[in-house]
Amino acid sequence: MQRLLDGYRRFRATTWPAQQARFEALAGGQRPQTMVIACSDSRADPQMIFDAAPGELFVVRNVAALAPPYRPDGGLHGVSAALEFGVRVLRVKTIVVMGHARCGGIAALLEGAPETAREFVEPWMRLALPALARAGCSADGEATQEACEREVVKVSLENLRTFPWISEPEAAGDLKLVGAHFAIATGVLWTTGAGEGFEAVESG
Repeated sequence: MQRLLDGYRRFRATTWPAQQARFEALAGGQRPQTMVIACSDSRADPQMIFDAAPGELFVVRNVAALAPPYRPDGGLHGVSAALEFGVRVLRVKTIVVMGHARCGGIAALLEGAPETAREFVEPWMRLALPALARAGCSADGEATQEACEREVVKVSLENLRTFPWISEPEAAGDLKLVGAHFAIATGVLWTTGAGEGFEAVESG
């Protein structure tokens, strides 16, 4: 906790004075243009990766950056609630699903969840099962894991399109869905282009 408090003090001493006017304006409401569904992994922070300022990104994070299918059954659906608020209230223009390299959630999908994380992680990762057969995924090496990580991003994009208030504005050109994959070791970001594959984003 002390490390967090020290970080807060640095924030108040340096970041806050530089961003105070922005925060004061944001206190009146947020209007982000982009929503990011990202993994909870501490190594893949979307605000840092996209060098975003406060108020620019509406972010929901979970294990493996999964988006569930549309299922308005009265259950507790945290990601769907965030999607509903982001799309229907904030009216974001882009939704980015960002997976990342060496994802523990994907490792759990391939190898089985750790014994101490089977109560919630194991059933949650079943959302990604369609990616396994499609990518020929198995617990056999880093390249296979990466292929599965990217296929899981595509599964989440497909699930997003089951929401009528996402698929309809996308078809009308009012909402864009983008898949992304962040390579932790190299810092390279890959995104889905016009085709089925991922393309590296030029950094220069």
